[in-house]
Parts: sequence; C-alpha cells; structure tokens
Amino acid sequence: MKNSHPAPSGLTREAKSLWRRLVAEYGIEDEGGFQILRVGLENFERMRGVQAQIDRDGITYTDRFGQVKAHLLLPVERDARAQYLAALKALNLDVEPLRDRLGRPGGV
Repeated sequence: MKNSHPAPSGLTREAKSLWRRLVAEYGIEDEGGFQILRVGLENFERMRGVQAQIDRDGITYTDRFGQVKAHLLLPVERDARAQYLAALKALNLDVEPLRDRLGRPGGV
C-alpha cells in the first residue's frame, strides 16, 4: 500500500518511522485512524522523553530527610505508556504473531 498520508510534522524520527510502518502494515486509511495514531505516537514520544530523563536522574532520589523516593516522573511514564497502548488497541490492529513453524499454535 502506498503511504498516502505522511507522518505529522513535529514527530521524532522514531515516531515517524513507526507511523510509516503501522500505516503501511495495517492499511490505516481513515481520518479517525490517523488521529488515533497521532495521539498514540505523541504519547509514545512523551514516554521516550520521560524514560531518557529517568535514565539520566536514576529511578530513585533521596529527599531532604534522607528518605529514598521514586522518581517523580515515573507516573508520567506509566500514563504515557498506557495511552500509547490504548491508542494501538483502539486502532484494533491484528497483532497475531506470524507462525514460524508447522503445526498447531501453542495452547490449543
């Protein structure tokens, strides 16, 4: 399928790459799908940015009383990840893995 709807400007290179792959692989063609994908990738970028900050600062810090506390951005990371995954779910993508061997699928 030809990518007739380019990635929105302002997305990072990684997010634009995801946009192109998802649009092509899953045949996203409707405006609603593009909007959901855009919002999902905005949250993906937020998650990546927060992860980078947490990596720089460490997952914990010590407050002025000497108590070890979780990084204040951990809930932001969690929420951005949840919104990204919710957007992917809302797109109703068929995420069935490709089978790499003969026989029945596991668990059947």
